[in-house]
Formats: sequence, C-alpha cells, structure tokens
Amino acid sequence: MSTPSEAELEFVDDVAVFFAREGLPLIAGRVIGWLLISDPEEQSAAELADVLRVSRSSISSATRLLTPGGLVEGVRRRGERQEYFRIAADGWSRMVAGRYAKTAAFRELTEGGLRMLAGSAPERRERLAGVHQLYQFLERELPALWDRWEAYRAAAESAGGKDTSGAGAAGKGTE
Repeated sequence: MSTPSEAELEFVDDVAVFFAREGLPLIAGRVIGWLLISDPEEQSAAELADVLRVSRSSISSATRLLTPGGLVEGVRRRGERQEYFRIAADGWSRMVAGRYAKTAAFRELTEGGLRMLAGSAPERRERLAGVHQLYQFLERELPALWDRWEAYRAAAESAGGKDTSGAGAAGKGTE
C-alpha cells in the first residue's frame, strides 16, 4: 500500500465533511472516502488506521456503524484471520434503497399525527400536513425512479460502465 497523496487525503476529508453533515461521525465519512479510492480496494483495520491516522478502535467503531447498512462490507481471505473492508459492489444502491424503504413508515407516522390533530387549528396541523404530503409523494414516485435507476445501471453495465445518459462526467444535461 502506498502513502496517499495530499490530494487524496483532501478528497477523503471532503467526503467525511459531506457525511458529517448527514449525521455520520467524521471518522466514518473518512473511512467511506478512503475506501472509495483506496488501492487495493480491500483494506484491513490496521491499514485504515494507518492511512487515516486514527486509532484502531476508531476504525472498529466506524466499520461497525457502516456495515449494517450494506455500504461497507467486511470480507475475509482464506487462510487469514484478519478482516478487510471495502465498499460493497451494490452498497450505494442498498443504502439508498434502505432510506427509501423508510418512506412508507414515516408517512404512516405523519398520518397518525394528523389523525391525532384532527380537531386542532389548521395552523397547528400545517407543518405536519406538508411533511405528510411530501412523504405521500415520495412513496408514490420512488418505485418508478428506482426502476429507472435499475434500467440505467443495466444499460451502463452492458455498455462497459460508460455513462449512457449523455450527461457526461459533469452531470450536465437533462433527459
């Protein structure tokens, strides 16, 4: 394993800050950032600790947080006792799918809240009604979006991993 460049470490820190804004601990975001660009793609806890300049216990805490959602997975190599970590092949999709799956549950919660506030002043119900409408919309629309994602991914795989949207690397363009 080579020493990461300053640009690589800056990328790792940028990823960490992004995920910290999403509520993850900074070290978990740094683990994600490094695993996105590491060579080799599988890294031991010791390697992660060395590259990220943190303790093994911090790495252990971060990987315990990241593995249940399926984004990061632990793998073992035959004949070795050590566990290695990597971004799961479909980890991003599983993570997003997990978030989407919670849409119906939260919509149901807001529905219950609206029933509870049925006799209340409209001003009191307004915030909750807006959230409820959003989650109703998401629950209805996300399956079609997911189907489009699956079709896009299949087309990209058959095209050798190339962007098939015409948007290019900058993500510009619309369909």
